[in-house]
Amino acid sequence: MTKPKVVFDPFCEEFFTNPFDIYRRMREDAPLYHDEKEDFYALTRHEDVAAALKDFETYSSSRGCDLAMVRRGISPEQKSIIFMDPPEHRHMRSLLNKAFTPRAIQSQRETVDDVIDKYLGAVDPEHFDVVEDFSGPFPVEVITTMAGVPEEYRQQLRHWIDTSLSREPGQIEISEIGMKANIDTAMYYWGLVQQRREDPQDDMISRLIAAELPDDDGRLRKLDDVEITGFATLLGGAGAETVTKLIGSAAVIFGRNPDQWQRLRDDRDKVPAAVEELLRYEGPVQYNVRWTLKEAHVSGGTIPPGKPVFVMNAAANRDPDAFTDADTFDIDRDHTEAQHLGLGYGIHSCLGAALARMESRVALEKLLDFMPRYEVLWEGCKRVTMQNVAGWLNVPVRVMR
Repeated sequence: MTKPKVVFDPFCEEFFTNPFDIYRRMREDAPLYHDEKEDFYALTRHEDVAAALKDFETYSSSRGCDLAMVRRGISPEQKSIIFMDPPEHRHMRSLLNKAFTPRAIQSQRETVDDVIDKYLGAVDPEHFDVVEDFSGPFPVEVITTMAGVPEEYRQQLRHWIDTSLSREPGQIEISEIGMKANIDTAMYYWGLVQQRREDPQDDMISRLIAAELPDDDGRLRKLDDVEITGFATLLGGAGAETVTKLIGSAAVIFGRNPDQWQRLRDDRDKVPAAVEELLRYEGPVQYNVRWTLKEAHVSGGTIPPGKPVFVMNAAANRDPDAFTDADTFDIDRDHTEAQHLGLGYGIHSCLGAALARMESRVALEKLLDFMPRYEVLWEGCKRVTMQNVAGWLNVPVRVMR
């Protein structure tokens, strides 16, 4: 009997519910997937995905990072480092890396502790929603505090981010309400940049205003307001979404694998490794879309120039050719066998990776103290339906004292 044809629809209910069965079939039967109707390609094998993420001369980021953007291109007003290729990207990255030095990240540890304690301290100690009450609100507090956003606007920014990323089944283009959320976010940060130009503070936006970076001729220049707004918007979105989704997924995954939670209870030194395994097993970022500048040769064939390509990080992270027992969640996994792509790879690897790891480690430590034994109330669990990222909207748990 012939196998049914693999169908990959990144905007269907089946994909939102469980993409990993689809990824397995794509890796096995369609490692170079082509959607004839929408005319995009997709890569799922670790070898191909890792190579594509490194090859910016073939797979360009300059048209955006989702299908709708990449097909139409982006406007000059959408300046952001994730929409840049070298050499422009290299100059911006070298500047922004200074905001995420080990010393800068470590200086946020007290803030992370305080924010996590604040939200955990406010929940019902016997029954709460890990996402709605905890992992949803706390990460955006951390990243926007670094940026200089006043407290009263931080959660509003999170809701705008969620609205802009949300997709109904079958919806490729951003909705009007999603577009408005993007505009509201950008206008908020634009206004904050103007305030900081008038009255600089000890925050990231003020430091970006003061910073200089070399242009293509090697001369130093200041960042303009569009560039700073673009970076602040990216920072706020990525900083909120990544840890929110990772910790929500952690509650579900450990709920399904209580022996692994017990291992963490028995040995807290395993927490950093557990974060890496969570990023590999079910990381927040599912894919990014690139645009081929020239013919691309991959294990499944050839991609023509001028085509959108889904580069599927999450599929690569379950590739059995790269990871032993790839579909098994194991916090004792040897992570030297292959590089997981949970926080990206190549020039567009996550700028705030060290901060995300630190926040996630602290959050797991605090949850181990707060709910050493718990059960997930499965009937109340609900996934997000978003482009690019995956995770949970609700994960209610009962704490067993």
